[in-house]
Amino acid sequence: MTVCLHGNVQQDIAFQALQAPGTSFKSCAIIVRGQPRGGPPPERQINLSNIRAGAMARRAAQGQPDTKDTPDEPWAFQAREFLRKKLIGKEVCFTVEIKTALGREYGIVYLGRDTTGENIADSLVNEGLATVRREGIRGNNPDQARLCDLEDQSKASKKGLWSEGGGTHTIRDVKYTIENPRNYIDSLHQKPINAIIEHVRDGSVVRALLLPDHYLVTVMLSGVKCPTFKREADGTESTEAFAAEAKFFTESRLLQRDVQIILESCPNQIILGSILHPNGNITELLLKEGFARCVDWSMAVYTQGAEKLRAGERSAKERKVRIWKDYVAPTANLDLKDRQFVAKVMQVVNADAMVVKLNSGELKTIHLSSIRPPRIEGEVQLNLYKRFRPLYDIPYMFEAREFLRKKLIGKKVNVTVDYIRAATGPGESTPAFSERTCATVTIGGINIAEALISKGLATIIRYRQDDDQRSSHYDELLAAEARAIKNGKGLHSKKEVPIHRVADISGETQKAKQFLPFLQRAGRSEAVVEYVFSGSRLKLYMPKETCLITFLLAGIECPRSSRNMPGGVQVAEPFSDEAMLFTKELVLQREVEVEVESMDKAGNFIGWLHIEGGNLSVALVENALSKVHFTAERSAYYKTLTSAEDACRERKEKIWANYEEKPVEEVVYVTEEKERAANYRAVYVTEICDTLHFYSQDVETGAQLENLMETMRAEIAAQPPVEGSYAPRRGDICLATFADGEWYRARVEKVESPSRVHVFYIDYGNREVVSSTRLAAMPPAFGTRTLPAQATEHAFAYIQVPQDEDVRADVVDCIVRDIQNTQCLMNVEYSGATCPHVTIQFGDTKDDVGLNLVKEGLVMVDVRKEKHLQKIVSEETGGGGLNIWRYGDFRADDAVEFGYRR
Repeated sequence: MTVCLHGNVQQDIAFQALQAPGTSFKSCAIIVRGQPRGGPPPERQINLSNIRAGAMARRAAQGQPDTKDTPDEPWAFQAREFLRKKLIGKEVCFTVEIKTALGREYGIVYLGRDTTGENIADSLVNEGLATVRREGIRGNNPDQARLCDLEDQSKASKKGLWSEGGGTHTIRDVKYTIENPRNYIDSLHQKPINAIIEHVRDGSVVRALLLPDHYLVTVMLSGVKCPTFKREADGTESTEAFAAEAKFFTESRLLQRDVQIILESCPNQIILGSILHPNGNITELLLKEGFARCVDWSMAVYTQGAEKLRAGERSAKERKVRIWKDYVAPTANLDLKDRQFVAKVMQVVNADAMVVKLNSGELKTIHLSSIRPPRIEGEVQLNLYKRFRPLYDIPYMFEAREFLRKKLIGKKVNVTVDYIRAATGPGESTPAFSERTCATVTIGGINIAEALISKGLATIIRYRQDDDQRSSHYDELLAAEARAIKNGKGLHSKKEVPIHRVADISGETQKAKQFLPFLQRAGRSEAVVEYVFSGSRLKLYMPKETCLITFLLAGIECPRSSRNMPGGVQVAEPFSDEAMLFTKELVLQREVEVEVESMDKAGNFIGWLHIEGGNLSVALVENALSKVHFTAERSAYYKTLTSAEDACRERKEKIWANYEEKPVEEVVYVTEEKERAANYRAVYVTEICDTLHFYSQDVETGAQLENLMETMRAEIAAQPPVEGSYAPRRGDICLATFADGEWYRARVEKVESPSRVHVFYIDYGNREVVSSTRLAAMPPAFGTRTLPAQATEHAFAYIQVPQDEDVRADVVDCIVRDIQNTQCLMNVEYSGATCPHVTIQFGDTKDDVGLNLVKEGLVMVDVRKEKHLQKIVSEETGGGGLNIWRYGDFRADDAVEFGYRR
């Protein structure tokens, strides 16, 4: 009976002979398959009738010392190659003539769909690649007779076996013939090599013959793994789901095909590579059809791009084909708006977590997928007397947090949720974790996790192969970590780890007292807001001073949050939470400037906080989240605070919602006689002006001025300013060199030219015209915020200033002689248009300076209308004939003519 089977043809191969001792395989047998229906089709081996070809090589069986390796018989490889090139992948028709008791089938194979095609046995004999079995020739068998004629012709033509050449090939196994396979793989420089796939062990492991060197190598496909056939301890074989289908998928496309192989790496004697076929890449096809999964350990060496492998696997998962038929995506239960969204980063919690604000206003904690922040390996031996602070005590934790803070705080980022990690309970060596939303966060196209890892500030979590809860950019993270390790960045550096010695003086009153003078002198100091306790209470990190302080906002009274008290929990005041959220959103983990003014008894610093040109105290009042405290009256921000408060009170916003103005009661004021207040204080007169005004310093602050000058001059001596580098502008507070060669604080009043700059010495009251080369920029630590200008302008009370220049010059000379550069006693009598009017006494005799001028006839009394001042002006005399009175009493005449006004 003639049986016709149309199917793909596969040639039996040398590798099978090496794996099957005791069976003789020759190059005159083929394996045929039918069309697949619901799985791999059955196979049949057809041996060509009436001919014999050389046997292929066979390796000795392991565990059988009597067996030996056998090489290829002459022309066996050529015969196999002849059949391979002619038949592989082609449709054939065959007839079975004999079937032995052992099931071996012998027959005739034709190329094509029917028996009119090329007879394969005839072609082999004609090429001299097989011999005819002449024993037992039956004269009535035309097929045998035809084969004999073809053999005679090939003998005459000296083809193949009948030629004078040997026709032998040496095929070497890389595993057994090359001492160091890794060096061999590296020598190929990942260039494509022509090869023949000789055997398919499973879908992702093949045996290949490299051409033209005829090396046999076992190649595992880089980046993927197919279901396998496992051999158990008892010798039985178990098959993973879809293992047979994956093997057939690879066999039907590659077995005994001409391909190109890129040998990419050789870890632990395992050769990894990619197989390139004109019709496609088998690695990517296996993934796309659901026959394989990606493996992390070998994806890094895949030369065609790991993203292609992930894309193929992702496609199979989405279609739920084959090994992914039961796959459920980690974010399958999330809506699209919850899987991808834009949010604003409010706080960096740790080196792998952050708090973001959604468009809805909701705050959400996001963890970066697949990364692990710096940590201390093993048990940490902590000093019992020292608080363990992970941010500063774990190496590179501070650097990682700072990297994220500077790059993300206050910025909008794109968030793609990769998976939700379920909450876990505490284990023997692991703490409990709440549910975590793990995501990939990008800003400006930059993956934050990848940037963090590339700087060596975090490491990657290694997963089980079946764990699909990982970053959607896991391969990029692996590549970034490999670069960081290669370049010795951060955690992978061999240098000494950075140490952060940060003093926490929160609540430490004695330490706070030591820091207070430095912070006060510094004026505006840089700081980072580490924590927000309430709307007006914050914890700051001072980079320059490397300390942590508790900071209270000055000038305002913010609603108090709930807190534990000795008597129980204090209930939160209305709008306290809103005030805290407002402060958090505005300044948390931002770089700010602070002015420290004072300190409370608990060691908390009090002052003003500025961010991006705004004052936080003012902002809270403007948003009706705080009231103005009476202590703001003496600050420069009082007017701004009160005007903002008044506006909110009128609108009845938030804390002013229930505000009711108290009715104005009509008050009848009783006029009482006011007495003159005499409150003399010690001053040091530094400058007398031609207008009879003078400048003085308070004796109480004299020591502070001296200390500031000494420190300032020492700093300038250590780092002298570059001459001519300062360009003065009107109103600038700067440094100026006086005639004595010392530096003093000054204010630029006018700039005529670089060589003529008018300056006013703010601590002494004198003026000078200098060259700009004698000026320098004012260091912030010595500005007026550290110590206000010490020279204060005053005028003499109850005295008329002579208009005549000569007379006025005599008065000035007299005053300079009496009180300039001396310590006196001064009392403010009343306010003037430009400065306070005062009476001044000599420090030793307590005599009034103005009264002496009157008695000496140098000035006239300016009579005041106030009753309580009448007594002080009653001392004026019009006689004596001294100075202005030497020509008699001129008050009846026109006083203006003589330089006075009545």
